[in-house]
Amino acid sequence: MIVDCHTHIQSSVQNIDRSEHLTSAENVDFCMVLAAGEGSSKEINKDLSEYINNHKNKMLGFAFIEPTNDPISAKDLIFIRNELGLKGVVLYCSGCGFHPAHTRAMQFYESAQEIDMPVFFHNDGVCRSLVLNYAQPYLLDEVAGAFPDLKIVVGDMGVPFVEQTLTMLLKHRNVYADLTLKPNRVWQVYNTVVSAHEYGVMNKLLFGSGFPSGNAGQCIETLLGFNKLLADTNMPRVPRDSIRQIVERDTLQLLGIEK
Repeated sequence: MIVDCHTHIQSSVQNIDRSEHLTSAENVDFCMVLAAGEGSSKEINKDLSEYINNHKNKMLGFAFIEPTNDPISAKDLIFIRNELGLKGVVLYCSGCGFHPAHTRAMQFYESAQEIDMPVFFHNDGVCRSLVLNYAQPYLLDEVAGAFPDLKIVVGDMGVPFVEQTLTMLLKHRNVYADLTLKPNRVWQVYNTVVSAHEYGVMNKLLFGSGFPSGNAGQCIETLLGFNKLLADTNMPRVPRDSIRQIVERDTLQLLGIEK
C-alpha cells in the first residue's frame, strides 16, 4: 500500500486548488491531510472534516490543535475522531510558539496516548515569525520517553535539524519521520536518504509529498530513481529494495490508524 502521509488543502500563505490535491492523490492508495491555516482550530478542523468525509475511500485527516489554548482532554479528542472523522492531530510548535514539552502539551500527549491517537509534529518550514528553537526534534526526547505508546511523526525529517531526527528515530521505537521529498533539491534528498541508511533507520521513514509543495507521483518517481540522482559518481548507494519499502510502507498500520 502506498500512503502519502503529508498533504495539505489549507494554507495561511497561499490558495490551494483542491482539484489538484485530488489529482495528486490518484498516485497513491491513501493520503493523510494535515489541517492548517489561519483562524480558530474549530473552524479549520470543520473545513477539513467536510473535505475528508467526501473522500473517505481515499483520505483521512489530522486535526489542528494548539494545546496551550484548545480543549485537550481525552473526551475532546474522541469528539474530533468520532464526530469530525479526523484520525490524528498535527501540532505546529514553532509556528504557534510553544515548547513541545510545555505543561499543557504534556497533558495533551497523555490524552492522545490514552485513546491511541497519533501526533504529527509539523515544523512549518522557515519564515521570520517562527520560533525555530521549538522545531528542534531533540525536544521530543522527553515526550517520546514519557509517552512510549504515543505514535509520533516528525514532519519533513525535522529540516533543518535532520541529524537530530535520525537520532530520535534510533532511540525511540514510537518515533517515525516523514520523508517529504523536494525533487528539485537533489543534494538534500541524497544526503537525507544516505544518512538514514547509515543510521539503520530506513524502516522508520514514511513517504510524503508535502502537497502542495510537491506532487505524489513526482516524489515517488524521484525516490525510486534515487540511485540515478548522482549517476556516474562513486558516491554511496542505498539498496533499491530499502527505498521501495519506504514508498510501499503501510503508514496507517504503523500508526495504528483504522480507515
